[in-house]
Amino acid sequence: MRIVIRYFFRTLRLILTPLVLLNEQIGGGKPVQRNAQEQQKVDEACRDLALYQFRTCPFCVKVRKEIKRMSLNIELRDTQHNTEHRAEILAGGGAVKVPCLRIAKADGSHQWLYESNDINAWLKQHFEPG
Repeated sequence: MRIVIRYFFRTLRLILTPLVLLNEQIGGGKPVQRNAQEQQKVDEACRDLALYQFRTCPFCVKVRKEIKRMSLNIELRDTQHNTEHRAEILAGGGAVKVPCLRIAKADGSHQWLYESNDINAWLKQHFEPG
């Protein structure tokens, strides 16, 4: 019975993965427009950020859509296929749970922010124009 359940979920994942990725490409809304000087300031601030994520995780897709909508250049780190990134999130954040936004502080420390809603709220608070 266990093997049937395992193959059921593997098949389901194979079917849903393209749909999740397609949703990321076609959704997201109108991107934020900034002038060149404002965008440069935002890009500099984004250098201190990294998103640890899985490519097909729906919650990661939710955060990536918000990053795309807000025109942010945040480094994406794949913790599913990259053992180095997996070790970083485990050592720094304490758990291999995605999505996770690593925020580098001015004093050299890092804040690890989990949960897609919390990450999106933080991004809006710091980068939403107006």
